[in-house]
Amino acid sequence: MFLNYLKNFFLKYTLKNKWQEVSSLATTDTIKTVGLLIDETAFSEKESLIQELISNGFVASNITVIVYREAINKKENPSRYTFNSDVLNWNAEITDTDVSQFIQTEFDLLVSYYEIEKAILLLITNNSKAKFKVGFSSIDKRLHHLTITTRIENYMIFVHELCKYLKILNKIES
Repeated sequence: MFLNYLKNFFLKYTLKNKWQEVSSLATTDTIKTVGLLIDETAFSEKESLIQELISNGFVASNITVIVYREAINKKENPSRYTFNSDVLNWNAEITDTDVSQFIQTEFDLLVSYYEIEKAILLLITNNSKAKFKVGFSSIDKRLHHLTITTRIENYMIFVHELCKYLKILNKIES
């Protein structure tokens, strides 16, 4: 327990020193593919969030979801790919192929759906090859192109605000 806390603290400190601000908006392409990174330890309504995105015009087959949990029950069979901090080593390297593949995928939009800074989630967001990154305002501003101020439980407000600003930026059709 204490070693995990120490590992998390050390990795956050290292990551914050290595972060680069996200690049400016260079493309005006519309959004087709979406990567969704969810912290299930703080938010359990992931399927409702996905349905809300679909009802706002995103195509279900173009949404890729990975879910973070503090502890994974081996007997449970989750509907989405689920990982924990064990995929991260002390050198801040991802050792899991599915998480690495998620990072390397060039999504048109990455939604970082977590409001508490955890080293593994910050690393995934920072290293993601996504063209446009969106997250909560409680997370370091250098990670995202757009931040939304709301609570994690208010997924309907989050999606509404996300779509509103994406329409303004001409990233999605009206």
